[in-house]
Amino acid sequence: MARATILVVGRIARLSRLPLGSLRDAAEGAVRRWRGEAPGAVTADLRRRGADRTRSVLGEAKGGALKAGQLLATVDALFPADPEATWQSALATLPADNPAMPFADLEPTLIDELGQDWRQHFTEFSTAAAAAASLGQVHRARWNDGRDVAVKIQYPGIAEALRVDIAAVSVFTRFAALIAPGMALPPLVAEMRDRLSEELDYRREATVQRAFVRAYADDDVIVPKVVHATERVLVTEWLDGTPFTDLAPRNPADGSPGQADQSTRDAAALAYMRFAVSGPERSGWLHTDPHPGNFRWTPDGQLGVLDFGSALPMPDGMPATFGTLIRLLQEAGSTPSSARGVGTTGIDADLRDALEREGFISPGSRVDAVKLRDYLSPFTEPSRHETFTFTPEWLSTHFGRLGDPRNPDFAVALQLRMPPEHLFTHRVWLGVVGVLCQLRATVPVRAEVTRWLPGLDAGDR
Repeated sequence: MARATILVVGRIARLSRLPLGSLRDAAEGAVRRWRGEAPGAVTADLRRRGADRTRSVLGEAKGGALKAGQLLATVDALFPADPEATWQSALATLPADNPAMPFADLEPTLIDELGQDWRQHFTEFSTAAAAAASLGQVHRARWNDGRDVAVKIQYPGIAEALRVDIAAVSVFTRFAALIAPGMALPPLVAEMRDRLSEELDYRREATVQRAFVRAYADDDVIVPKVVHATERVLVTEWLDGTPFTDLAPRNPADGSPGQADQSTRDAAALAYMRFAVSGPERSGWLHTDPHPGNFRWTPDGQLGVLDFGSALPMPDGMPATFGTLIRLLQEAGSTPSSARGVGTTGIDADLRDALEREGFISPGSRVDAVKLRDYLSPFTEPSRHETFTFTPEWLSTHFGRLGDPRNPDFAVALQLRMPPEHLFTHRVWLGVVGVLCQLRATVPVRAEVTRWLPGLDAGDR
């Protein structure tokens, strides 16, 4: 118990460097501006410092803290105006360049899982990390049958660190629940704990990955085959390709080209979105880690998918509730507010009953349908259109207007209940939207989401 307490205090102290650093930067910025330094230069300098600090702290923390940073990377528009793309660059590179653990510290895990003579499984093995992620790091090797493989090795002690992170989050959400009791945060934390704990078992990940291999064997999606799996070591075939983090335009402010032209980005975006929404029906699983670092675009124009540790079983396909929520809100917003009567508050009885029945609002809640539709427009608006162009400006406009506690519409979020089983469904879709915006992609949204999201089409009722 004492050791666990020390770990909790230590990790909270480490993570507290983020808010404390922000306060320190704010004070320094005020002094520098008072001394006459150019405000724009000061802001840009402090923004870079804050982004670097965030990448460093979350990268060193690994575990649940790094997972949070990876999620933020998919929705960089949540941050303030960032013309230099500082936050996007810092967070998007978290899975690829956060500090790797020395191989000497990892080798005991290989010995425990593969035996003292673990090297006999390989003809070549690089002790330099190819990638360092939140729960483990990857080394490139060659299996003894000649195949190039990726060897994912779990960090020693990460299970305990993850439990500490969840405990810390639980403490913080108790305070948040006082501000927004309708958000049902304790169940969401419990759902997060269950999902993240599942990621610690690489044998489970292997089972999920094999299901995706079978489901997409005849498609333009490449899922590396599993070669060998134990609880803490996973060996899969190596996958080459351009990371999605490198496909986005170099300068998001003006859309200038990066490593991919517009047609390539559009094709990659369509394949990425289709994979995200089709998984439950085709494989029985929802891939719940949409971070762009988990996806590759191959030279022959195929989508490659890595990391199946975060996955939610959906043996009956995607539940109709998510599609139903989007459809209901689209229908609610199709009638101009003036037609509903000036001064009218609340929502139509049928819609209110439907939202209550699905658990999205508390019984008796009075939520304005138009404001609720607007708040969830990153979900609902793209699926209205046959073809939709995603941009960071579009996403930041919505979050900038609706995520400000000073804006009356912010109250809508506090009245919207998010059932715990929908936590990762919404996380995936918001993450997908964030990546599509980073790619500045034009995608035929309506046909795809209608095909794969039950409940979205009125005919599904």
